[in-house]
Amino acid sequence: MPYTTIISSKYHGRTCSPTWQAFTHTQPHKPGNKNLNNREVTVDGVTATGSESVTFRPTLVWNRPPWIEPDSPQHFEVLFEDPHLLAVNKPSGLPTLPGGGFMENTLLRLVQEQTPNANPVHRLGRATTGIVLFAKTAQAASKLSANWNTPRIQKIYRALAQGIATARCLRKFSHPLASSRTRSSVPCGPPPQVANRQSHWLR
Repeated sequence: MPYTTIISSKYHGRTCSPTWQAFTHTQPHKPGNKNLNNREVTVDGVTATGSESVTFRPTLVWNRPPWIEPDSPQHFEVLFEDPHLLAVNKPSGLPTLPGGGFMENTLLRLVQEQTPNANPVHRLGRATTGIVLFAKTAQAASKLSANWNTPRIQKIYRALAQGIATARCLRKFSHPLASSRTRSSVPCGPPPQVANRQSHWLR
């Protein structure tokens, strides 16, 4: 099961061994130099030993053995489909995309087994159940992405709470939210772009 990526230019000139350890520290089983010793890693098509220098943005391939993924549901329900869009109901416990130890047990893989050209426009957390929208064409993906964070797209989330409410009333609060793509990671950097979002709930 190969894992392929392009090594960042920031590793240019370093030796392969520390670069490999730095680059793969987020993998589920924390691979290390044993993978180099087992000749599982190639850089630009050449088996890596760990002592060679990293060139500018080389292609790294790790022919890793498969790991055992946590159990997850292996089904989904199709709610709507046309030549451009596919809407499915994701069950709780199934990740939308690979990550966090999941590579095969994902909604993306299950959907693409039936519709290879479908790609998710958004994602839901593993524990969340709900509608995930897939674009089946490049034109649909582009249009949805352009409108996804605008008032033209309405998203509704529902949660169940346990207990008995003593009063029933509609409440509303507004709070500024920042996009993760614009949040500054540097303390002295520019403030993030924010937008007010409103939430309503029944109590």
